Amino acid sequence: MDPNQETLAHTALRLLAPFWPIGVFATCMGALSGLATAWLLATINRALYADGDIAAALMWTFAGLVTVTLAGEIVSDLGNSWIGQQIIAALRKELVAKVVAAPIEQIERYRAHRLLSVLGQDVDAVSIFSYNFSSLAIALAVTSGCVLYLVFLSPIIFLIVAVAIAAGVLVNFWARKRGSAFYEEARVAQDEVYRQYRAITEGAKELRLNRDRRRRVHGEQLTEAIDRIRDMKVRAFSIFMSANAVDSALFFVMIAMIIVWQGWLGVERTAVSGFILVLLYLKGPLDQALAAYSHFVNAQVSFRRIAELSADFADPESGFAAALPTPAASGASPGIGSIALRGARYAFPAGEGAEPFVLGPIDLTIRGGELLFIVGENGCGKTTLIKLLLALYPPQEGELLLDGAPITAAGRDDYRQLISAVFFDYFLFDDLVAPDGDVREKAGPYLEALEIAHKVTVENGRFSTTDLSAGQRKRLALIQVYLEQRPIVVFDEWAAEQDPTFRRVFYAEMLPAFKAQGKTLIVISHDDRYFGSADRLVRLDKGRIVEIVEAPGEAPRRGLPLQQEEVA
Repeated sequence: MDPNQETLAHTALRLLAPFWPIGVFATCMGALSGLATAWLLATINRALYADGDIAAALMWTFAGLVTVTLAGEIVSDLGNSWIGQQIIAALRKELVAKVVAAPIEQIERYRAHRLLSVLGQDVDAVSIFSYNFSSLAIALAVTSGCVLYLVFLSPIIFLIVAVAIAAGVLVNFWARKRGSAFYEEARVAQDEVYRQYRAITEGAKELRLNRDRRRRVHGEQLTEAIDRIRDMKVRAFSIFMSANAVDSALFFVMIAMIIVWQGWLGVERTAVSGFILVLLYLKGPLDQALAAYSHFVNAQVSFRRIAELSADFADPESGFAAALPTPAASGASPGIGSIALRGARYAFPAGEGAEPFVLGPIDLTIRGGELLFIVGENGCGKTTLIKLLLALYPPQEGELLLDGAPITAAGRDDYRQLISAVFFDYFLFDDLVAPDGDVREKAGPYLEALEIAHKVTVENGRFSTTDLSAGQRKRLALIQVYLEQRPIVVFDEWAAEQDPTFRRVFYAEMLPAFKAQGKTLIVISHDDRYFGSADRLVRLDKGRIVEIVEAPGEAPRRGLPLQQEEVA
C-alpha cells in the first residue's frame, strides 16, 4: 500500500472516530431511506398494473413509505452534514495547534505561502466535499436499495445491468486516476499562485517602480501559474464529464436492451416496467453521485497535502503547550543572574551552489542587568545568535544556560516566558496581553510617551488601528514589551525605522530606563554613534565573535579596531 494512502486513511478514520455513533445512526437512516425508496418504487409499479380501484391499503403504504423515505433522508443528511463540519473544525484546530507548537526552524523551512495554501485552499476543498458528502451518502443508499429491488425483480435482467455497471466502474476508475493527476498538478501550481499573491501585495511599491519586474510577476509568473491551474482543472473536469457522459450512455443502452430483449428473456411486463421505472429514477441519484465525484478526487488530493503537513509538523517542541497558562515568571519577574552560550554552534543547510552558513562555536556570557549590543555586517549571524539566545533555535552543538543551569528541551518554553522581544521582521498583533490589570489603563501612558496617542487608542483590549508608518508600528510593538514586564528584553534593530529624534530617545532615554529597572537588554544595532551607550559590545563576523568590548565609550568607527577582550 502507498504510504501516503495509508496516512490518508489513518487520518480520516482518526478524525471520524469520535463521531462514530452518530455516523452509524446517520448511515442506518440513509440505508432505511434507500430501502424505503426501492419499496416505494415497487409499490408504484404494482399500482400501475393493479386491476380496478387502487386499494386504500396501497395508498396508506405509499404514504408511509414516503414519510420513511423523507425522514430517513433528512436525518441522514443532517447527521452527515454535522459530522462533516465537526471533522473540518477538528482538522483546522489540529493543524493550527501543530503549527503553533512546531519548532521555528520547521515553520521557516515550510514557507508561509505553502502553509497558507494548505490551511486555506486544501482545508476548504475538504470542507466542500464534506458538505456534499451527505447528498452522496443518500444517493448511494438509494442506489443500494434500488439495486436490491432490481435483483428481486429479475436476476437475469440484473446481469445485463451488472455488466453495464462494471463497465461504468472501469470508466470511472480510469477517470479518477487521470483526473487526480491533473488535480495534483493544479495543486502544485496553486502554491506558486499563493507565493505570487504575496509578491503583488507585500511588494506593491517595488512593482510600481520596476515595469520589467511587474511584467514578469504579473504577465509571466502569476499568469502562467493561473493558466496552468485553469488548464489542469479543465482537463480534470473534461475527464469527469466524459466519464459521466459514458455512464449516461450505458444507462440508456441498458434500458434499450431490456425493452428489446424482454420477449427473448421471457420476463414479465411488470418486471420490465419496474426495471425501467427504477433505472429512470436512479438517473437522478447517480448523476448526483457523479457530480460529487470530482469534489471527492479534489478533496483526496487536498487531504493528502494536509496529511503531509500534519506529518511534517508531527513533532512539537518538547515541553511546549500553547494552551497552558504562562508561568508566573513572565509577570513582574525578578532579575536574572546570567545567560550563557557554551560551545554553541548552529549550521544552516547549504543552498544550491553555496556554502552552508555556520554560526559558532560561540562562547558568550550575558550578565544580568547589563546592556549588551550585538553588532556586525549584514549576514554575519546576529539574528541567528539572537535566536539561539532566545531558545528559538536549539544549539546543534553546545548548550544554552540560565544562571549556570542548562536549559533543557523541556524547559525552553518556560525560559522564553522570561523574554520580551521586538524582532526586525516582527509581527504586530492588534490586541494586547498583560499579566494583570486593565490593558487600556496600562497602555494609555505608553501611547502618550511614544507620541502616538493622537492616532491610536486601546478599545476592548485592541489597538484602534495599526495602519501607521513603519516607525509608529514599531512603537506599538514596544507597548507590548512594556506591558509584559519581563526581565530580559531584546531589540533587533528597533530604531532602524525611527526618525532621528526618536532614535536618540530610544538609545538615550528608553534603554537607560529599562536598565534602571534591572532588566537585561540585548540590542542588535547598526547605529554606531550610540554604541557608547552599551555596557558591552559584541562584534560578529562570518558567524564568529571577533571582538567583545567592555564599556565601549566613544562609538567605534568602521576601520578602527575595538579593544579586544578575551572571548570566553
